[in-house]
Amino acid sequence: MMRIIMSLGLLLLVGAMLAMPAPSQAQIAVGVSVRVGPPVLPVYAQPICPGPGYIWTPGYWAYGDEGYYWVPGTWVLAPEPGLLWTPGYWGFSEGVYVWHGGYWGPHVGFYGGINYGHGYTGVGFWGGEWRGREFVYNRAVTNVNVTVIHNTYNRTVVVNNVNRVSFNGGPHGIQARISERERIAGHEHHFEARREQIEHEHAARADRRQWASENHGRPVIADSGRSGEFKGRDVVAAREARHDDRPNGRGPVEHHEDRPNSRGPAERHDERTVNAGRNDRPNGPANRDHEPVRTANPHTSNARDARPEPSHGNSHAAESHGNKGHEVQRENPGRGDKPDHKKP
Repeated sequence: MMRIIMSLGLLLLVGAMLAMPAPSQAQIAVGVSVRVGPPVLPVYAQPICPGPGYIWTPGYWAYGDEGYYWVPGTWVLAPEPGLLWTPGYWGFSEGVYVWHGGYWGPHVGFYGGINYGHGYTGVGFWGGEWRGREFVYNRAVTNVNVTVIHNTYNRTVVVNNVNRVSFNGGPHGIQARISERERIAGHEHHFEARREQIEHEHAARADRRQWASENHGRPVIADSGRSGEFKGRDVVAAREARHDDRPNGRGPVEHHEDRPNSRGPAERHDERTVNAGRNDRPNGPANRDHEPVRTANPHTSNARDARPEPSHGNSHAAESHGNKGHEVQRENPGRGDKPDHKKP
């Protein structure tokens, strides 16, 4: 009788295990560790934003059974207004490279100091910000058509240390350490990657052209205008790196020249130039605490030492994220960074 009871119990346990849903490949990838570091980040242009409310999520190297493969950057609607995307990143620790998955949250957290480009300079996000329930785009960084997207501002972002290193830590990685602000953001309530983001990663895994073993670090599809779309005019291939694009190279990568249809005739010139980078270099020292800088216009109503901030969110107090001695700002007296609200 006891054997029968034990057999029935074992069958029930096996049945319960089989009934449990299997985690997706993207969920399994969170926390994966490998002994070989990822390739450098490819160089590519950003496809135009498909419409209001879309947030840019940068591409990244994921790891599968046959090595690394490139998941293209793409535009994704936030799960709800007010949420920003913190990209995932590879971190070197105790002889292995560990993947830290990305997430949606009210503030941008730590993503290894990796300069993913297009607003993700290594700290915060400079491609736009939430103002109420509307996302306002920084057209100096983001590829937007102002006849379609009316809420924009213009703030040029200068990145002093440009490189394509794709991991944090170790002898050749980005030597960035998490700030207190980023630590707080990391403990807030988060939303996991959206279903379309997971499916987007699965599609990249299934495409042999995306594997580093096939493309040698230059994926055929570097980014896509919409998640899961790997064909069409909104698909962008990686290009050959120029002098300023090479690892450890220098040059501003977030200052985009005006594109056709990117500026309307009645658009205001409400511009600033800010320094967005940590002082992080491969093999360099860990970054210092962020130091405040002075505003360029001493006659503004806000007399405290502050400057425009990347989109960490709206509730934290102002905190500098620049490198002292390198900031250059251009402000129009009497004007703030208000959305343009242009008419097409």
